[in-house]
Amino acid sequence: MRVITGLPNNDLTSVPEVIAAVEAGGYDGVTVAENAHNPFLPLAIAAVHSSALTLETGVAIAFPRSPMMSANMGWDLQAASSGRFVLGLGSQVKAHNERRFSIPWSAPAPRMREYVNAVRAIWNTWATGEKLDFEGEHYRFNLMTPNFHPEPLDGPPPPIKISAVGPAMLRLSGEACDGVS
Repeated sequence: MRVITGLPNNDLTSVPEVIAAVEAGGYDGVTVAENAHNPFLPLAIAAVHSSALTLETGVAIAFPRSPMMSANMGWDLQAASSGRFVLGLGSQVKAHNERRFSIPWSAPAPRMREYVNAVRAIWNTWATGEKLDFEGEHYRFNLMTPNFHPEPLDGPPPPIKISAVGPAMLRLSGEACDGVS
């Protein structure tokens, strides 16, 4: 059994001390939710102040972010953590998407499938050098110039998990993801 705990995201200056205590306490990993603060920033600090913990967004809200931005954050955190990052994504509910993030709402499961596939296509381009050519209903990516191509990872890209409360997202997590976050 793996034991994961939450990492606070409201005080970035406390992350080195908290992450040292979590690692010394024998935990297997930490997760950071996206609520009032960005979940990626504390994990970036944790990545360079820990050596064994799994670091996971639990969850980062996907649809307000371009898959390119999530791919970039995931790639960088995977590199900084020496392969310990897990990208946890969530769709959030219609009201938050439309009224808090000001983005159009669509059926979340098909859109999340496309989102995950787009992130993986971007990572594949970075890992293999193949031309980026992803076209979906919501996202299209076909430009990757050398200036925007990050350095190779020492291992595989991060696993991707999604939040899932209904049957469509649970099915998607099993078909296209690495688990439920």
